[in-house]
Amino acid sequence: MKLPKGSKLVMIGDSITDAGRTRPVGEGLFDPLGRGYVCFTNALLGSVYPDLAIRVVNMGCSGDTVRHLKTRWQTDVFDLKPDWLSIMIGINDVWRQYDSPLQSEWAVPLPEYEATLRELVAATRPRVKGLIMATPYYIESNRKDPMRATMDEYGAVVKTIARENQAILVDTQAAMDKALQVNYPGALAWDRVHPNQVGHMIIAKAFLDALDFAW
Repeated sequence: MKLPKGSKLVMIGDSITDAGRTRPVGEGLFDPLGRGYVCFTNALLGSVYPDLAIRVVNMGCSGDTVRHLKTRWQTDVFDLKPDWLSIMIGINDVWRQYDSPLQSEWAVPLPEYEATLRELVAATRPRVKGLIMATPYYIESNRKDPMRATMDEYGAVVKTIARENQAILVDTQAAMDKALQVNYPGALAWDRVHPNQVGHMIIAKAFLDALDFAW
């Protein structure tokens, strides 16, 4: 298990991370971590490794792109002083290119996405004990689908930055692709993006596998 005892893990991202978490900070009483993979990850860590006392904080925000992450990085990352940080961002950066093509300013082009993510990681890496980076995904098995093809390009950027910064990589697209061998996309997410509980557990399992979780 790669998370040391007593670690504070902050998880930041978009609606997939958010999943209805408590505001302003996603921790505390009354199901503060939302209904998604962050909640599942915390529950499994707490039940299988209670002696490690891992503190999980959910700072996902629905609709976010990497631009939005940059504007709240001080308050939602640095001010919380995490030991470990998990980042999963990119879905909206890509999606806005396809669901809102006339509002081109809403999308984040690949060069800007890469530059901004690199900036955030470079500023953060020296301040945390560990960094986890998860690829964005699209629950579509046809790799020639335009949005899936673009998402793969953004995922490749995440892989490169993770490797260059000795971050733990969570390949959520690969995890979804494995599930798609036996599932229709709509069985995991009605819009191929926002997963049901099975889809969220697929992400949580990929996340924990990358941390050498002892199933």
